[in-house]
Amino acid sequence: MIAADDVRRVAMALPRTEEKIVRDRVTFRVGRIVYAAISPDETSMGFAFPKEERAALIAAEPGKFHMPRPSDERYNWVRVWLEAIDEPEMRELVEEAWRMVAPKRVAAAHLGEPESPRSR
Repeated sequence: MIAADDVRRVAMALPRTEEKIVRDRVTFRVGRIVYAAISPDETSMGFAFPKEERAALIAAEPGKFHMPRPSDERYNWVRVWLEAIDEPEMRELVEEAWRMVAPKRVAAAHLGEPESPRSR
């Protein structure tokens, strides 16, 4: 099972990430934008995810993914049960969530992608 420390290890390796405690939740952010958060009981993780794709993700794997709290439904956010994922999937979810909030140049440099002419 994935633990909060596993998520922390992956998130803190990503450029510009900061860890903060907000309402008993461990959150990971770039600047003021949170891209991942661990529930207080450490059984689930919320993460940045395109809102328009959320329903399809949850419908495809309802035993793994679930809706965010009602107060968070307006955001690009979804949740996953940590016991339902393995290390590679957790890493992918955290890195893709980070990519949604990190500056494009920072993400491209970290992921070894060529810089697009428009991002210069």
